Amino acid sequence: MTGDLTQHPTSGTVRVIVVDDHTVMRAGVVALLAADPDIEIVGEAADGRAALELVGRHAPDVALVDLRMPVMDGVATTTAIVAGHPRTRVLILTTYDTDADIERGVEAGAIGYLLKDTTREQLADAIRAAARGETVLAPRVAEKLVAKMRQPVQVPLTARETDVLNAVADGLSNAEIGRRLVIAEATVKTHLLRLYAKLDVNDRTRAVVVALERGLLQRGR
Repeated sequence: MTGDLTQHPTSGTVRVIVVDDHTVMRAGVVALLAADPDIEIVGEAADGRAALELVGRHAPDVALVDLRMPVMDGVATTTAIVAGHPRTRVLILTTYDTDADIERGVEAGAIGYLLKDTTREQLADAIRAAARGETVLAPRVAEKLVAKMRQPVQVPLTARETDVLNAVADGLSNAEIGRRLVIAEATVKTHLLRLYAKLDVNDRTRAVVVALERGLLQRGR
């Protein structure tokens, strides 16, 4: 479903397309922005493929894109627009604020990431900022990205450290681990100390939990 609202833009206006598979939400966004003299809606699309056609036809300044859509989702749409139409800035507008969703959107090349609880004034300001090439992030999104950047760099485990950690996960004592791996108990303790340092933990149980959370340890295979 695609609707063209082509007009001759007034000088200084920001030309925008709105991409969202929810008809009511899309209409609401268009209605919110209609009263702003600096913003002109030149097209609407219900999926990424239709959005790409609009971008190719109208070369808008900003594409306001939902994240999850049929046919072609927001990440794929963003990637395609950034690659093929670099003058069009992509501003994601979605209800999803998980770390994975945010990272996928930003890595795809979106200049901004907003949530659908944003106000009309905030949305309009964000669109104008995006058109100027400025990064725009919802406060919760910015907090998540900063927190992610502050996380310590993950240090990979050696094969032996992984063996030791698997043995710990199996409930073995240091002596039993030594017998299983044919190494001295003192060597087991050394590996455990290195594991604690790498994982930033202080005990065996936490070491296993953190390693599983980070995908460093695979169980149940």
